[in-house]
Amino acid sequence: MSEHPVALSAAAFSAPADVDRLQTRALVVGGVGAVACGIGFFLSPQYFFRAYLVGWVYWVGVALGCTAVMMLHHMTRGAWGLVIRRVLEAASRTLPSMLLLSLPLFFFGLDDLYSWARPDVVAGDHLLQVKQPYLNATFFFVRLGIYFLLWYGFAWVLNRMSLRQDAAAPDPVLTRRMQLIAGPGLAAYCLAVTFASVDWLMSIDAHWFSTLYGVYLMGSQGLSALGFLIAFGLWLSRRKPMDAILQSRHFHDWGKLFFAFVMLWAYFSFSQFLIIWAGNLPEEISWYLDRTRHGWEFVALSLGAFHFALPFVLLLSRDLKRNGQRLVGVALLMLVMRLVDVLWQVEPGFELQSPGFYWLYPAATAAIGGLWLYLFLRELKKRPLLPVNDPYLPEAIAHEHH
Repeated sequence: MSEHPVALSAAAFSAPADVDRLQTRALVVGGVGAVACGIGFFLSPQYFFRAYLVGWVYWVGVALGCTAVMMLHHMTRGAWGLVIRRVLEAASRTLPSMLLLSLPLFFFGLDDLYSWARPDVVAGDHLLQVKQPYLNATFFFVRLGIYFLLWYGFAWVLNRMSLRQDAAAPDPVLTRRMQLIAGPGLAAYCLAVTFASVDWLMSIDAHWFSTLYGVYLMGSQGLSALGFLIAFGLWLSRRKPMDAILQSRHFHDWGKLFFAFVMLWAYFSFSQFLIIWAGNLPEEISWYLDRTRHGWEFVALSLGAFHFALPFVLLLSRDLKRNGQRLVGVALLMLVMRLVDVLWQVEPGFELQSPGFYWLYPAATAAIGGLWLYLFLRELKKRPLLPVNDPYLPEAIAHEHH
């Protein structure tokens, strides 16, 4: 990476020309995935909606995770977040599009995905009748709107203040205001994700419950965001103007945060499993029985091995965390395993399973992911890649002395 001083002007940090090429490729991938999904919809509408749910939850997790990491950065003011803040902001601005993408899924597939949305099932199930004041279609959509209003509301305010920072001289007061907003924003994010985890995933089996499931989904979204951040950070570091900015120490910082989230995810996952397995209550343990039988036990073992054990061992290495190319290998592995994890959450929850339609899961993920990446890159091009007037930027981009 270059050691030459960089002029701190907004014009010097426009997105690289390669972004347009990447946008085109993302749109092509999304288009191919959408065609495959269209075929799948006519062949098996039930599997189409399951696959759509997995793909949507996966990519909304990346967007929400980036929003949460952005707020975490504002609270800590670390150099690790300042150099990649515009990437996090661009991802957060895709949230309205993710809400729009959820509407076909929930408007048309709600009764295919959730037993509580089928009146005939509710009529014969006392527990669903008791839960009906919360688990009903009208309140579901009201909550969905509230979640995105909270998430995007705080993201919009922080994005607006960050843009104002570009037009003014370095202002520590503005930076402090963003920090004060980020705290309540992060709390609102956590609260809304806790409820969203019940609505989107836990209520697939409306008889099952876990008080740890919300924080489990938070940790999952953090991992998705950091995996994407590291991969895209490496892509930027190989192109002007960010090749002169992003350094080994930044990757090292991201790697350490990534390592922390790997352990956090494992802690939440194992804690939930241990408490439920030790309790041995039929209404709780059935969730794990469905996911550790009929071949799903191998998926569960793969999550333990490749979602936790292997990344944990690899990220112990300081040299690996400082090497962007090697670190991105772990990040890409994690992004793959995140998809496997969401699939493992969803598919075993349905009685009718047909491996012949499992191809719809990667197809839907590609369709939604291609469109999301296109929208993300469109947002990224709207602003300079660095907040050039942030008072902490010179320290954040100063090169290490060896």
